[in-house]
Amino acid sequence: MQPGPRNLITDVTGLRVGNAQDNALKSGTTVLVGDVPFVASVAVQGGAPGTRETDLLAPDKSAPGVDALVLSGGSAFGLAAAQGVMDALHEAGRGFPVMSARVPLVPAAILFDLLNGGDKAWDENPYPALGRAALDAASADFDLGSAGAGTGAQTAQHKGGLGSASLLLPDGVTVGALVAVNPLGSVTTPSGRHFWAASAEFGDEYGGLGPDPARGWQAPPESRKIAAMMRAGGGVDAQGGSGGNTTIAIVATDAALSKAQCHRVAVAAHDGIARAIQPAHTPMDGDLVFAAATGAVPLAAPDLQLAGIGHATSLCLARAIARAVWAATPAPGDTLPTLREAL
Repeated sequence: MQPGPRNLITDVTGLRVGNAQDNALKSGTTVLVGDVPFVASVAVQGGAPGTRETDLLAPDKSAPGVDALVLSGGSAFGLAAAQGVMDALHEAGRGFPVMSARVPLVPAAILFDLLNGGDKAWDENPYPALGRAALDAASADFDLGSAGAGTGAQTAQHKGGLGSASLLLPDGVTVGALVAVNPLGSVTTPSGRHFWAASAEFGDEYGGLGPDPARGWQAPPESRKIAAMMRAGGGVDAQGGSGGNTTIAIVATDAALSKAQCHRVAVAAHDGIARAIQPAHTPMDGDLVFAAATGAVPLAAPDLQLAGIGHATSLCLARAIARAVWAATPAPGDTLPTLREAL
């Protein structure tokens, strides 16, 4: 396996990604859209998710595919980003046909970035406009780090961000991951100088820092994120509050998968979160993975190839998480340093 030419989720042909952000707000939105509708499902392993239209992604539900997926900051306010995307797609004639009507299907997930130093005193919810702007910006190439849904994201010790990665599999299938990284846990070992996901790195795609040479369990340092949120007056308790964190992701493939198979891939991809973040899947995280399949590549041995796709997406997701944090950039008013600043 090797990364695709862009090392982005858009190495899966037919998918585009757009970002929009407001730097004063310290928040933003990321949209993944297909040239045509695509099959999708979802798996939620965190205890505090925030979602829109995810029920229709269950294998027993009738919707055959979706038009776009949205990752957004803004906590519950950010779910409105999907409305901006939906409205724009409707204007373009996209959507699920219901007799003479068309209804764009746009599932969404959000992360909490309301206590990150940004100006949240808006008069009108900014997220519908951010969703529309992100869709308008959709392209095969897009920014990582402090962009889109990763603009105001934070980890336990450093700024979070938006990440992506891809892999080309020996059987001709392409997989990729897109993630906004805002967990309760840390992406670096207690030393703060090595990624938990170091063993999955290709070349120096996230700095080439290598694995931590320390052995045995080490107590993690106190969370800078919790301290910063407490200083911001969030009323966060020592356990990290409720719903103040999450890692939200999309994994995608060009394989021909059913909704049930997409669900299995989404479940497997969660291993990438566990590889890259400690702790993961906590009661205070809304950890969620969408899985999307464009259907361009038929599978000759579906069960075996599905296992390989699930494993490959977990590797992509772990790498994308590390790339998100490595690519983060400083901005005025930040409450946490970037990893590069802290090294």
